[in-house]
Amino acid sequence: MSYVPARLRDLTIERAGGCCEYCRVSQNSSDVAFHVEHIIAVSHGGKTVEHNLALSCLRCNLYKGTNIAAADPVTGEPTFLYHPRRHRWSDHFRLHGAIIEPLTPEGRATALVLRFNDQERVEQRELLLKFDRYPCPGPD
Repeated sequence: MSYVPARLRDLTIERAGGCCEYCRVSQNSSDVAFHVEHIIAVSHGGKTVEHNLALSCLRCNLYKGTNIAAADPVTGEPTFLYHPRRHRWSDHFRLHGAIIEPLTPEGRATALVLRFNDQERVEQRELLLKFDRYPCPGPD
């Protein structure tokens, strides 16, 4: 784990509006603190700088790990994952109820690696939807 200075941590949390920048769950809907994560892992040469940090829920961060790419499940082609600083969420994903539907190769690779639509995650989002607590109105 790489140290993130308080100033960068605060900036990342504020910029994300307290939302996971991958699955759009709110920090307020979680008992576990969200992670300020390196989009490009330090092990892949990523730096601890503003444009390489994102706010991530525990599940998204653990599933993502140091991954920066995966095979697109439709084409089998190597594809970079969704990058919250370079991409707009709505260009790569859309919500259909509690299901996160990928729209692009990057979206499909990310949904696969981060397991967006595993049953337990969908059920959690369905419950949050019932209480009008999903999706988090974070930046796009």
